[in-house]
Amino acid sequence: MSAVVTLKKGEGRTIKAGGMWIFDNEIDTVMGEFADGDIVIVRDFDGYPMGKGFINRHSKICIRLMTRHVEQEVDDEFLLGRVRDAWEYRKKTVDTSSCRVIFGEADFLPGIVVDKFSDVLVVESLALGIDCFKLTIIESLKKLMAEDGITIRGVYERSDAKVRLNEGMERVKGFIGEEFDTKVPIVENGVKYIVDVKDGQKTGFFLDQKYNRLAIQKLCKGARVLDCFTHTGSFALNAGIAGASEVLGVDASELAVQQARENAALNGLSDIVHFQCEDVFELLPKLEHEGEKFDVVILDPPAFTKSRSSIKNAVKGYREINLRGMKLVKNGGYLATCSCSHFMDYELFTKTIHQAAQNVHKRLRQVEYRTQAADHPILWSADESYYLKFYIFQVVEER
Repeated sequence: MSAVVTLKKGEGRTIKAGGMWIFDNEIDTVMGEFADGDIVIVRDFDGYPMGKGFINRHSKICIRLMTRHVEQEVDDEFLLGRVRDAWEYRKKTVDTSSCRVIFGEADFLPGIVVDKFSDVLVVESLALGIDCFKLTIIESLKKLMAEDGITIRGVYERSDAKVRLNEGMERVKGFIGEEFDTKVPIVENGVKYIVDVKDGQKTGFFLDQKYNRLAIQKLCKGARVLDCFTHTGSFALNAGIAGASEVLGVDASELAVQQARENAALNGLSDIVHFQCEDVFELLPKLEHEGEKFDVVILDPPAFTKSRSSIKNAVKGYREINLRGMKLVKNGGYLATCSCSHFMDYELFTKTIHQAAQNVHKRLRQVEYRTQAADHPILWSADESYYLKFYIFQVVEER
């Protein structure tokens, strides 16, 4: 029998609104025997059944719901159904040659992410309870893909994020099953990349910007382009393949810049797309001082905040790079700018960009607003699933 968790009166607001998390301070009692990671039944203060989820007393997110139905067994058949739903959704909505096949809570499998890079899977497990199901989920994915004629040649685990420490778990990385070459070739939007699933950031490559990268291609033909925080060169290479006359990609990581140069060579773009290792915050004022101007400026920074407590400093950072970026855009040129921080919500990000434009006396004409690719679905009532905000503007002088 599963242990039974009873919530305090007036608590459980997140799951009552459609979310999947119960925090440690919302729990009144736990009746029955259990170990951290076990599935428990959750009831409201008056006994009303709320669902089933896995518990972990080491985490502030004490329970992550797996199902709203207390009679549902969370077994291999249940997991196969969830994984099948996730895969069928991707087949309908995105190019599946490389995509995120499982996106945690947004696929009703809280705490686990699985990316597919060509014929390789990369798994990131971030919660103790789902870690117990990790191998079952992977085998289910391989089975379903095999039914579609896709053979997965290898699986690599990148469960090395710091947040695992909050769950009382060690950070781990390594092969699950047979070893293979961890430099994986993929093609996205017609651009070739080598994805380093072993040592690249997170799972090796940021798939969430796939269609945002495609969206900037139409702006870049014949253009002089600056791509800031380029990582392994993805926006810069999309600009280059679209026919840009000259592209400069900048990143503070020497490893990322080296990988970006290799990707440029892979696409025959080394003469057009160049990369340099430098701090963007230091480079932008320098370029402005030198009188440089670009037809297109792209700002794709890392998350400047991962908590509510550091939002003020994050706002300063976003305002600064957008202000500097706008100054470097030719009159009538274009700015693509984004934030990947969940805590920098749409309203605050929009307000910050508007303030930056006012500070430098620029008018912004919105071309489009976008979010993350559909393989990173936004689940309403699970606010953490909506994190990427992406604007394209034409930048014009005040007149």
